[in-house]
Amino acid sequence: MSKIAVIGIVGNSVFLPVEKFHEGGETVEASSVHFEPGGKGFNQAACAARCGAEVSFLGAVGKEYRQEIAEFLENENIRHTLIFKDGSTAFAAIVTNKSGSNHVTVYQGVQLSTEDVSVFEEEIKDADILLLNNEVSEEVNIAAIRIAKENGVKCILNPAPARVADKYILDNVDLFTPNEHETLGIEDKENVIMTLGKKGCLIKTTGQIIPSVDVGKVVDTTGAGDTFNGVLCAMLASGLDVGVSAKIANKVASLGVTRRYAVSSIPTKEEIKSIQNEVVSL
Repeated sequence: MSKIAVIGIVGNSVFLPVEKFHEGGETVEASSVHFEPGGKGFNQAACAARCGAEVSFLGAVGKEYRQEIAEFLENENIRHTLIFKDGSTAFAAIVTNKSGSNHVTVYQGVQLSTEDVSVFEEEIKDADILLLNNEVSEEVNIAAIRIAKENGVKCILNPAPARVADKYILDNVDLFTPNEHETLGIEDKENVIMTLGKKGCLIKTTGQIIPSVDVGKVVDTTGAGDTFNGVLCAMLASGLDVGVSAKIANKVASLGVTRRYAVSSIPTKEEIKSIQNEVVSL
């Protein structure tokens, strides 16, 4: 079984669907309210696990939501290292309009430190792929990459939210997975798969654009990039090549945007397996 180690923030999220986004000081009424655990790395870990990978997750948790987060990870069969800290757990507010676009506001909450990464060292060493994102500090990512590089583990960085990366990261990450707005500092890199929203994704080394799949009405794009990254890593770790892995990831993410919310929108194990079999057999 392929093994993936994921590091990221984790907390609770509130989803508020609206007819249209606010303008100026306007008050807009939401049609419903929904809470679920989330965070980029957290969502990516859940998706990779539903692909059949053996997943380990490292995150920091404050005073709130400890039990809910642990229970969710256990139910998804994700091995977790949760670092309990004083302070508040991360929280996000996601407002989604009728076309499925979203505005996201995140409170980062308690943060991982480089010392916390050492607790996760064996999980990194034992992984086929280390999946990182920019919701944790540059120092935490560097500490994790150093362990991975010393042990022959492939590193994938989803550079979201965008920031100029340290030279060590630029030189040692094997694959970057930005969207069109997250290329800051990696414009000249070739080891990039860029998600293009409804246009699909671009494999920069070959120039190949894999078109998106029309699966129906777009309901909510929240977490689509996380789904793409989780599937991509799981498929690469299983031995599939980049092109096939990206096609599967693209198709699974396309299905996800027809559903509401983030982690709740991730397709099931059965749906992912069906898509994988379909693409591989082509």
